[in-house]
Amino acid sequence: MTSPFRTCQAPVCRAQVLPLLAQLGALITGSADLKRTLGVLLQIMERHMSVVRGMVTLYHRRTGKIFVHESLGLTDEEAARGVYYLGEGITGKVVELGRLIVVRDIRTEPAFLNRTRAREQDEDLSFVCVPILRGKKVLGTISVERLYDTPERLEHDVELLSIVAGMVAQEVELFLIEHEEQAQLEEENRRLREELQVRYHPSNIIGDSPAMRNVYHLVEKVAKVRTSVLILGESGVGKELVASAIHYASPWNSGPFVRFNCAALPEALAESELFGHEKGAFTGAVEARHGRFEDANGGTIFLDEVGELSPALQAKLLRVLQERTFERVGGNRTIKVELRVLAATNKNLEALVAEGKFREDLFYRLNVFPITIPPLRERGSDILTLADHFLARAAKEQGKPVRGLSTPALNLLMAHPWPGNVRELENCIERAVILTDEEFVHAHHLPPSLHASEAGQARNPDPAPVAGLPRGTTLEGHLGSIEKAFLVRTLEETHGNMAEAARRLGLTKRMMLLRMDRFNLDYQAFRKAAELSPFRR
Repeated sequence: MTSPFRTCQAPVCRAQVLPLLAQLGALITGSADLKRTLGVLLQIMERHMSVVRGMVTLYHRRTGKIFVHESLGLTDEEAARGVYYLGEGITGKVVELGRLIVVRDIRTEPAFLNRTRAREQDEDLSFVCVPILRGKKVLGTISVERLYDTPERLEHDVELLSIVAGMVAQEVELFLIEHEEQAQLEEENRRLREELQVRYHPSNIIGDSPAMRNVYHLVEKVAKVRTSVLILGESGVGKELVASAIHYASPWNSGPFVRFNCAALPEALAESELFGHEKGAFTGAVEARHGRFEDANGGTIFLDEVGELSPALQAKLLRVLQERTFERVGGNRTIKVELRVLAATNKNLEALVAEGKFREDLFYRLNVFPITIPPLRERGSDILTLADHFLARAAKEQGKPVRGLSTPALNLLMAHPWPGNVRELENCIERAVILTDEEFVHAHHLPPSLHASEAGQARNPDPAPVAGLPRGTTLEGHLGSIEKAFLVRTLEETHGNMAEAARRLGLTKRMMLLRMDRFNLDYQAFRKAAELSPFRR
């Protein structure tokens, strides 16, 4: 077929181009595949316009990149090099300005970057680049390179390209919306997974007491395998935090982490929630629904308060642990899953087994690798470390310049038995930060329950003095002297290196500074003493 642009005059050309536009319109309307549409479009342009090279670029607003989506006369490698940003080269300028640009001779145009490196140095070609516009929004460009022997032919091609760009604009916009949203979701999921991995990594669980170091060791060991884990401990000790740490430190951390509280729902609802149901399984089941086990396939399910499960649900859970299979409520199709089961309880499951309230075989299946989280009252200095952490976070969230806790406030924290454990401590600190209008949280900002604990100790003092301390030594003086002695010894050992001292004590630099301020300690004095010491090498 002879091109209508090769020999005809302008009025005739416009008449002959109508069938071509009709062909393009039918192609665009009849295809839902943008890549195929643009590929055929470029082939038509090659056949009817003698195009040497052609490109359709798309503008990705979120990344700012203008990239070759479909091309003619370019290798895959050359097309991959055709990436521009706003204002870069002719293509970048067309997207930035939203209007077409015509280069009569690309050999003499410095703005023509030849980024694809497809053009030969001596090629006497013209370059036409038109924007793909949807309203005032630039979606990309259509560009061609070819030899023009008359200005009229160049003008006709420019007109045709502008019409074609308008015809494909809607399809290009829909493609960009779909794929940009998908890319955004993938990027957001990746970012959230990374944040969760950092947040729940064992090294980011606060505390360095010997009891917690043992927990970290167990988490590190069991995270590498898909063994079931039973997490034991009082309410509020952070069992879910440890479960999250196990999942996000495992090789399956890209899979889902699904939580379920076994005490939150009655038995009938809990069964449907865990195992899903088929359409019509019960009144209100208007459609089939996945359960938590299906949602957790490929990852981890965390069953909190597992001791609250009914006997019927215990039997179904046992089957999942043994065979990794189950049926939905109202269904008979066997569903297979690959996942790790983490369970937690604050109850004595062995006692429940003895009472006949918990299946013995299920207990042994869950108890393959038990991890016991110590209560806060057994974690010693972790109380102060956690208090500092919660205080810094609450101060930032509330926008208050709170720097730390006074010594009497610290004494109250250390004297309290913490029946609610870490959760109770966090709530106490948050409340105290709300109440204070000063740089420090004082004892009177802490809740009455802590003062009641101290009063109870005062009414029932321990008759035996602490070894090495005279009778009458107050709790405040005792704790203060121990804390100061630790600080002094560590600063001496590190020759006044505050960062190293903080690391050894398990403190942040900010916490270390607060402790030193409290006891009027100056790291420079320790550094100077070390320099003057005759024993320093």
